[in-house]
This record gives sequence, C-alpha cells and structure tokens, in this order.
Amino acid sequence: MSVRLSGVGYVHPNGQTALQAVDLTLAPGEQVAIIGPSGAGKTTLLRLLATSLLPSSGELDLLNQRPARLRGGALRRLRSRIGLIHQSPPLPPRQRVVTAVLAGRLGQWSLLRALVSLCYPLDIPGARQELARLDLADRVFERCDQLSGGQQQRVGIARTLYQRPDLLLADEPVSAMDPVLADHTLSLLGEVARERQLPLIASLHAVDLALKHFPRIVGLRAGKVLFDKPADEVSEQDLTALYANSTLSAGTPRPLSGDPARPVRCL
Repeated sequence: MSVRLSGVGYVHPNGQTALQAVDLTLAPGEQVAIIGPSGAGKTTLLRLLATSLLPSSGELDLLNQRPARLRGGALRRLRSRIGLIHQSPPLPPRQRVVTAVLAGRLGQWSLLRALVSLCYPLDIPGARQELARLDLADRVFERCDQLSGGQQQRVGIARTLYQRPDLLLADEPVSAMDPVLADHTLSLLGEVARERQLPLIASLHAVDLALKHFPRIVGLRAGKVLFDKPADEVSEQDLTALYANSTLSAGTPRPLSGDPARPVRCL
C-alpha cells in the first residue's frame, strides 16, 4: 500500500484534538476526496500525509516508510517524493512563473543546480509543458504577482506536477477558480494520477465536485471518519449527518440518485 494510517490521532500543542483514531489505506493509483465541515481536520490530515506534522498516536506509513522513524536526509528524500498542492500556493510575488514551476524539483536537484535554476531557468520546455496542461503556457515569463488568484493556484499545481511526486496531495486546489476551470483542473489531476499510478488525496469544499471527480469519498467530522465509501454510495443521509448544524454556503448543487429536489451541500 502507498498510504496507510492506523489509529492515527493528532493533538495540537494547545491541547486541541484535531484527529482521532483515523484508519485509511490507499493503493497506488487510488483517488480519494476528503470532505467535511470547517474544522473537521481535513487540512491537519493532509499535513500529516505531507510529513509537516507527525501523529500524536497511531501509525502512519507513506510509500513504504514511516516518517516518525526518519531523520535528516532520509526524511528530506521522502518529502521530495510527496507533492502537496496548496489552497494558496507560496509563490514569491516577484518570482517569474517559470522559476516557480521549476522549484518543484529543488528537493531532488543538487544544491548547485538548484541555485543556478533560481537565476537561469534550466528547463523552460518542461515548465511550459506543465503550464500548457493548465492553459497557462503564455504566462511562463510573467511575475507571479501579476496573476489572479485562480492563475496562481494553477501555477502551484503545475509546480507539483513538474515535481513528479509518488504521492499527490491537494488542499482545496480549486477554491479560487471558476466552475469551468475547477472542473477541468480536477479532471486533469485525476488523469495524471491514473497515468502515473499515483495515489491522489484531495480535500474539497464543494461536495458536488468531489462526487463527480473522485471514485472514493471519506467524510471527516470532528476529527473522526464518519464514512468511507464509493462516491455512488454516498447518500443524502450521509451528507446530512456529516454537515449537521453547519452553515451552508451558496454553491451549485448536484442532485443525488437522480432526484432534482435533493441538493448536494457545498461548504
């Protein structure tokens, strides 16, 4: 298995419990959407999978390794194999798009090559190829602060795809995009995951997009897995229990089971 969480919990330094006894297993090429209300623990779960946090309890196996047992270079090598798409990608405002994309492989290159590439991009065709997948090939030499929020999200995605990770994570990757771009982008991520046989785990705000693009859905509430099932088996009752007492935001609902009167909730 590429990813295995067994009884994983996480407690923040302030004592707040974010995750409780989470069990989750993913095989190579499997695609999973994590949904749930704000504060459910979705981002904490992704940070654990990205190894920026370590579990407070339980066991976490990533790509046949246990991050809690790794130090120094071994941990850095594991991190270089994990790609995380951020909701707000950390792009230096004056950095050119091409340099931002090529930064995806800084963890895999030698120090000399990484430093040279920051000043003189060494693989412009490679960066342009990933940007073209996201309809941004014409922005390759623009500065990141000249882009819209949705364009910056796509640059962040291009950087992660250029990294060619063995595990692909995405934290609200399309939140700043219009519906057409969001649909296209999630289709692309699924296509890349299938082509490269990558496990893909994404947290999504819009339930309709999760149900459309991901064959497996995990519902997370108050740090616990409420359900883990195929998308076509997620019922209105599942979603009602998941989002009980949550404030719903406006969104385009997708009906379940062909019933136009039953909306899918988008938080």
